[in-house]
Amino acid sequence: MGTKKHELARMLVMSPNTERVYRSALAAAGLLDGPLDALPSLAELRAAVAEHHPPKPPPQQTSTVAEFRERVESLMAKGLKPRAIYDRFRLEDAAFRGSYPAIKRLWRALKRARGVQARDVAVPVDTAPGSVAQVDFGYVGKLYDPSTKTLRKAWCFVMVLGYSRHMVVRVVFDQKTETWLALHVEAFAELGGVVETVVPDNLKAAVLRAAFAVDGTTELNRSYRELARFYGFKVDPTPPFDAPKKGKVEAGVKYVKGNFFAGRQESDVDELRPELARWTHDIAGMREHGTTHQRPLQAFSEVEKAALLPLPAKPYELVVWKKARLHADCHLAFGKRLFSAPWTLIGQSLWVRATKSTVAVFAADDERVATHDRHGPGLRSTVEAHLPEHRRDLRHRSRSYWEERAALMGEQVGSYVREVFDSDDVLSQLRTVQAIVTHLETFPVPRARAACARASFFANYTYQGVRNILQRALDFQPLPAAAPPPSPANDVTPRFARPSTSWALHIQEASRESAR
Repeated sequence: MGTKKHELARMLVMSPNTERVYRSALAAAGLLDGPLDALPSLAELRAAVAEHHPPKPPPQQTSTVAEFRERVESLMAKGLKPRAIYDRFRLEDAAFRGSYPAIKRLWRALKRARGVQARDVAVPVDTAPGSVAQVDFGYVGKLYDPSTKTLRKAWCFVMVLGYSRHMVVRVVFDQKTETWLALHVEAFAELGGVVETVVPDNLKAAVLRAAFAVDGTTELNRSYRELARFYGFKVDPTPPFDAPKKGKVEAGVKYVKGNFFAGRQESDVDELRPELARWTHDIAGMREHGTTHQRPLQAFSEVEKAALLPLPAKPYELVVWKKARLHADCHLAFGKRLFSAPWTLIGQSLWVRATKSTVAVFAADDERVATHDRHGPGLRSTVEAHLPEHRRDLRHRSRSYWEERAALMGEQVGSYVREVFDSDDVLSQLRTVQAIVTHLETFPVPRARAACARASFFANYTYQGVRNILQRALDFQPLPAAAPPPSPANDVTPRFARPSTSWALHIQEASRESAR
């Protein structure tokens, strides 16, 4: 049109130098020639400029991991996130010197270039009243625990009903299985009913193994399974690394943390809990929800509460399942106590089912092999039959136990065992007594009594001596006449000296042997 260069630059609001770059590119492509009514398309103009002056990104925008682009794309297609891709490069490529932020930027750029995929679409799901509740924990900082008089890490438990968005909120100091189950019991009691399906996160109190695909296997915590069976609800765990699948409770936890718990660090939990209950009903329950445009508490009271399943007629007894290994002492550990199981199961992982008052132990095939009182006296709860028959008695270490056990065979046996215990004022005779008593119990009581009387007469306080008497049937022979009491001058006898009567008995036995 004959417009001058400087005028053209002013009209296009660009510098003359920039105008010259564009004009030279279009002139080289022959796009400035021809009639005015035959202007080229915008795409042709852009292609001509890009060919004449290809874009050169500034150095700060040039990726330091551009050479790994194809490998990043390949790993990205397999579902790997930036951190996993970065760790894979570090593990498999010794020459890799890129940084995690560089991999992260490249991953995001590739994601933008790929565009929105079908799996990225969040499909809204309409929830029927009473059908679904989502549950999760959220960390709320440290709160003061009056029971321990310390600041402890605290979490808020949030259950959100899918239809009304009404919430049940509790604050706790742990995420143990017992706590998880008790929170569900409290939540159902507060709601006055049970939902059809509960959607938990993949914490171990609920899910032991999460499925990573539709055809994978999800293993529920047995305690949670028993709770669900008692109340009659189904469990639908959230897929791993897919928080949007439980977006209602994710938003609920965020709301509770950002509203009620904001600025309440180090508060006394006993003072906080009543305030939390009032906030849940008066503030959270009466707000207008951004999605449903209803008041959650009102929608729950008017519609959803009537759709809940009824509570069971009898109260739930808290049941905890746990796997424990049976150790070489025939005991497994549970709840800071030790419980016995049959010794033939040593080394195996057994299931423990604990209620408030009992502990039951099950073998791998769900066969009950032991039942104990959960809160009995002492550290150990031991059933004698669980120990090997020939070794179970050795666990008793008290003198009174063995004296009483010996007395069951007669006064002669009980008196002899007391003599054995007193035969040495320094060296413990417990093991000797254990061997003597268990050996005597294998014989008829009259023989045990006679053997002890003979061993006592000759002051023989060894297991070998008692065994020889019974083995050689000396208990059937009458005892020799009692020796006269020693004179006062000879009253002091060397400690390990044998009585003179034992020498006389030896002479008699030797004579009989020679006569044969």
